[in-house]
This record gives sequence, structure tokens and C-alpha cells, in this order.
Amino acid sequence: MSAPRDRNGYAAAFGVTWLAYATYYLGRKGFSVSKARIVKELGVSEGTLATIDTGFLGAYAVGLFVSGLLGDRIGARRLISIGMLFAAFTCAAFGAGSSGAVLLVAFTLNGFAQSTGWPGTTKGMAEWTPPGRRGAVMGLWCTCYQVGGIAASWYCTLMLGRSGWRAAFYAPALCIAAVGLIVFLSLRPGPYAVAVAPQTGSLAARAGISRDVFRNPTLWSYGVAYFFIKLIRYSVLFWLPYYLHTALGRSETDAGYLSISFEVGGVIGAVAIGFISDRMIHLSRSMIAAIGLIGLAAALLVYARLAPSSALIQFLMMALIGGLLFGPDSLVSASAAQDAGGPAAAARATGFVNAVGSVGALLQGYVTVGIRRSFGWSGVFYVFVGLALLSALALTPTFRRSAKPAAA
Repeated sequence: MSAPRDRNGYAAAFGVTWLAYATYYLGRKGFSVSKARIVKELGVSEGTLATIDTGFLGAYAVGLFVSGLLGDRIGARRLISIGMLFAAFTCAAFGAGSSGAVLLVAFTLNGFAQSTGWPGTTKGMAEWTPPGRRGAVMGLWCTCYQVGGIAASWYCTLMLGRSGWRAAFYAPALCIAAVGLIVFLSLRPGPYAVAVAPQTGSLAARAGISRDVFRNPTLWSYGVAYFFIKLIRYSVLFWLPYYLHTALGRSETDAGYLSISFEVGGVIGAVAIGFISDRMIHLSRSMIAAIGLIGLAAALLVYARLAPSSALIQFLMMALIGGLLFGPDSLVSASAAQDAGGPAAAARATGFVNAVGSVGALLQGYVTVGIRRSFGWSGVFYVFVGLALLSALALTPTFRRSAKPAAA
């Protein structure tokens, strides 16, 4: 199957969905880089921080199921634009909060708003991407959440250092709202959306598609694997700046900037594994992801033993971990899930896998804080080693079943 003939439309869809999902991260990273400052100024505890994380991730997990259904029904453009405007509002509300309770409510609502991003943007890309080129295209496209994370960490840290923690939420809110309007004005359905319209027109047909997604054993295997992947990923995303500041003695701003290394490596890993999965046609995408996860376990084991204090070694080690985590992450949650869901259920499939995975992310705050208190930070990284291996194990039933679509 060749690339879409409407190259301008394809480029526009790629660009606007990439920008949209990258921008969503502006509404998430403010909390991660501001935790230490919020503790100092508002007097909240580590337990309260973990509860706020949990509120966000719980709403995000539930919202992914809802957004997956809505995405296949109302279309990517409306789902993303409405979601981004709501995310902008809740981000600004968090910045105005002055107590742990208010921050919890605002960030929980923000989690629900953020859940519109993945099902909406991946559906928008599925409508423009030939299945035979999905690994390479989606591997490149999935750099949106690494680059978005990098840019968001840098920008929110900059706002924190210059104007205080509230600015790390007010300024991002304006950016999110602006991009939401861009999506509403520019995104349109692609050539692979036309064929699925008759299948998704009736209520009975939509219900049947949803049942097929929930009964699909491949998607359940992906979801369980993604449960462990997201537990690791969100633990690192939400707590790495705090770890670097409190455990390794970095300043708040240095810790925020240094934490970008995780997603720098992720960019390389996502692009590389996407191209590899398209070219190694004798291996399923899930097997390639499992190999990456075994490599991740090895890298985490080395990191736990070293606990690097040198800024350069810290950067390189965390970049390696990021590459070995984000590669399988992007493969399982995007191209492999799209393959399993098919064109009629692209949003449902990616939303389902991400939602099951987000249950793992939901637990990260309590896992991270609980293990750290009992066994120290090295214990946290040893637990991550086991989780990476469990994720690889969860993918084994799909090694033969999850065949990749061939290019026509």
C-alpha cells in the first residue's frame, strides 16, 4: 500500500496531531518540576503529592475508555480541540490553587481532559497512515511525547525559576488553548477514514466494535504489558526531578533540566524501533518490543548499582533508559495497537491499551514513595527491573498472533 496521494493533507495531519500531543505535556510537567517548591510554599506532604498524582492518573485511565469511544464517533478534530480547551482551563485552575484539596480537584479534572489526547491524535494519524508503513510513521510520530516532554520540562522549569511555580501552569494553559484552536481549524479526516464510515454509522455496529475490542486477547496482552511500562515511565517522569534534587543534591532548576535526558533518549528509541519493526517482517512488533524491554531491565540494573552522581553519566544513563523504555512504549501503544484494532476501531484500540496501562501509572505514586521509604531510591530502581521483565513476559502470547499488515 503506497503513501497517501494527498501529501499536503498527510503532512498537515502529521504536523498538527504531533504538535497537539506534544502540547498536552505542558499541562502535565508543571507539577513534576514544581513538587519541591509546592511542598515548601504550601506545606503539603509527599503523601499529598502522591495523592494528587493518583487523582490525575485515575481520571486519565477512566477518560481513555471514554475518549476511545468518542474518538471513533465524533472524530479526531472535535475530540482533540474540545479536550485541549478543557485541559487549558484545568491547568490554569491548578496554578490558582492554594491548598492540597484544590490542587487535587484541579489536577484530577486535568487528567480527564488530558485523556482526549492519545485516542484522538492516534485516530487522526491512523486515517492518514498506510498499515504497511505504520511502524516507521508512528515511530517517528511518537516522538511527540518525548519532544513534548522535553520542551514542557524546559519551559515549566524556566517559568518556575523566573516567576514561581504558579507561572509553570498559567503560561502552559495559554499554549494548550491556542493549539486546541489550531486543531479545530486545520485537522480533517484522511483517506483511510472513508472506508470505515459505513461500519461505524449505527449504534449496534459501534457496540459490536467495542465488544470486539474488549474481547481481543492481543489487546489485553498489550494492555497488561503497557501496565508495567507506564508504571515505570510515569514514576520516572513524575519523580525524577524530585529524586535528583533530594537524593543527589541538584538544585531545583538543575534537576528539572537534567531530567530531560530521559526523554532525549526516548526520541531516539521510538524512531529506531519503529523503523526496525517495519523492516524485520519475520518478527512481530510485540517480539521486538519485548527484546527492548529486556534491554531496559539490564540498563535499570546497572543504574541501580551505580546511582551516578556525575551529571554526564547521569544524563547518558537516563537517556539509555529512556530509549529502551520509550521504544517499546511507542510500539505497543501506537502501531501494534492500531494493527490489532483495525481501521474501524483505531481510537478504541489505542484508548483501551492506554487505559489498561494507565492503571499502572495510577499506582506509581504509591509504589515510588512506598518503596523509597522502605528500601531507599536504589530499591525503587530494582523494582523497575522486575516490572520491565514482567512487561516482556506479558507480550509473549502475542508473538505469533500479532502479525503485521503487509504493504499492498
